[in-house]
Amino acid sequence: MTFLLNTHPNRPHSIFRTVLSALCILVTLSACRLQFGPDPTSTPTSVPPSLTPTATSTPTDAPTQTPYIITATPNLGATVPAPQGTFFLSLADNGYYHLFAYSPQNLPLARLTENVWDDITPALSPDGKWLAYASNQNSYWDLYLLELATGNIIRMTDTPEYDAAPTWSPDGAFLAYESYQKGFLGIFIRSVTDSSQVYALTQDSATDTSPAWSPIGRQIAFISNRSGEPEVWIADLNKSGTDKFTNVSQSPQTVESHPTWSPDGKHLAWVSVDPSSGLTGLYVWDAGNPSAPARFVGSGDWPVWQDNTHLATRLTAPNQTFLAGYSISGTVNLPPVLLPGPVNGLTFGNTNAALPGPFLKLAQITPAALYNMVVTPQSESLPGRSALVSLAGVQAPYPQLNELAYNSFQSLRAQVALETGWDALASLDNAYVPYTTALDPGLGEDWLYTGRAFTLNPSQILADWMVIIREDFGQATYWRIYLRTTAQDGSQGAPLTQVPWDFSARAGSPVAYENGGQLADSIPSGYWVDLTSLAIQYGWERLPALTEWRTYYAGARFNELAFTQGLDWYNAMLQLYSPEFLVTPTMVIPPTRTPTRTPMWYRSPTPTPTSTFRPTSTP
Repeated sequence: MTFLLNTHPNRPHSIFRTVLSALCILVTLSACRLQFGPDPTSTPTSVPPSLTPTATSTPTDAPTQTPYIITATPNLGATVPAPQGTFFLSLADNGYYHLFAYSPQNLPLARLTENVWDDITPALSPDGKWLAYASNQNSYWDLYLLELATGNIIRMTDTPEYDAAPTWSPDGAFLAYESYQKGFLGIFIRSVTDSSQVYALTQDSATDTSPAWSPIGRQIAFISNRSGEPEVWIADLNKSGTDKFTNVSQSPQTVESHPTWSPDGKHLAWVSVDPSSGLTGLYVWDAGNPSAPARFVGSGDWPVWQDNTHLATRLTAPNQTFLAGYSISGTVNLPPVLLPGPVNGLTFGNTNAALPGPFLKLAQITPAALYNMVVTPQSESLPGRSALVSLAGVQAPYPQLNELAYNSFQSLRAQVALETGWDALASLDNAYVPYTTALDPGLGEDWLYTGRAFTLNPSQILADWMVIIREDFGQATYWRIYLRTTAQDGSQGAPLTQVPWDFSARAGSPVAYENGGQLADSIPSGYWVDLTSLAIQYGWERLPALTEWRTYYAGARFNELAFTQGLDWYNAMLQLYSPEFLVTPTMVIPPTRTPTRTPMWYRSPTPTPTSTFRPTSTP
């Protein structure tokens, strides 16, 4: 499938999103037992003497459950075969992010880690033997190494600061990574074997994130807002001072993220977002021709190179996440594959797809449900109808929810309180709303009427306890919600790397008023929790803004989440109301009567005939 591409450098496009509905994928849960053998090409690497291996805990086997099986769609017209290799990704699973391996050709989605903590931003070593990643298993975010041949785990950092997004030097001797220190994210370099060798690559008040080490060896690409907004910069390790850094994206109208080098170091890919339209796209820059603008390749928001001419990417839908791939000419080589949850990190390598023995037991585990799906019958419910259950300790005009959504909400509320340190769902702008109560214009069929939705208190934005990130999919606008944590020492949440949307800017700028706001001036400091990604795991989906949201604040719906369970609004309403109640009466306009003319004193009611003049002939 080949697309006609617009290569304007400052306006990313989302062509692929317009055909996403034609590329729907089914996630198939197959009750089969995975069979893996040891990797014959992998040689165990000795543990560096200065680092102590961390014993991995033995997970509880669940023989009655089945592993994840991902099935892709047919090769919908793709003319280029997908490169062989294995993806390693951080996938939301049972309320946490865990590491998984996946090969589209011969390896179903297989678990590599499983515990009650998060493992994110994996990076495969150049020799394919080690997986560097960030984890908060010690309550703080540190870097770890996972040896793929043995399953041994090595801890690389031990600080309260946030350390994540590692990238390997070409010789595998060093790691560059982002670290949150003194209120700012910066780039640091450390030796893999000598913990005393730590160097600060960036030392300023800018937000510097997402390092990517060039395979050539002496260049590191990263994202920085030192120019006023996030752009792609390259640090030349052979230079010093201000000459070390070069802005290569040169696109002040867009916001860039997630740079990644091709294996030969000749091309650099990144994500670009147009704030005015919200469109997202992948762009490729030619390092051999640096003055030429980067060209558009396809849609995506976290690219990774499969070889020198093919890119794979995380492809995010409003409430789903896909894995897709393109050639740099724009041809699809990996049709979108639906993943079972959000992704927080992606890497690829030409490693053997067969997992070694230490991961066999982990690969068989599928976690239990996050909440109790058994509904307790309510005595006041009508036959065949759902009941409304009161939410204890929740402030709202009507603190109630449909009984089918109650357990999920309470479990989500407890998890949010655990991760943020405060009960963010205890004060709601709305929960259930009776159908006889009118909402704002345009919300006549809002999910609040079904008892399957709630809206967060918007005052949390003014109190700096909540920020909103704008995300556009085709013509629809959605919002991502982040909540500030009470503990700002690194033990809760993670720093923000995205620029929030500022609704209040509408009051001070005509342009911002017409656009419904604008990007904030800076990225807020501190630690935050992604409520949107967490809520999706519990079945709560975000809703699109109304088409007129730019001029109608209530139409943004940035703070609403709905527990749809695949239902449409009408069928969800039928769980509470009878069909007759939902019938909208049709307005009947009475016929228009012709008024009778009123007689006047000077006008005869009977018309008086008049003679008609006829011409006469003259003899």
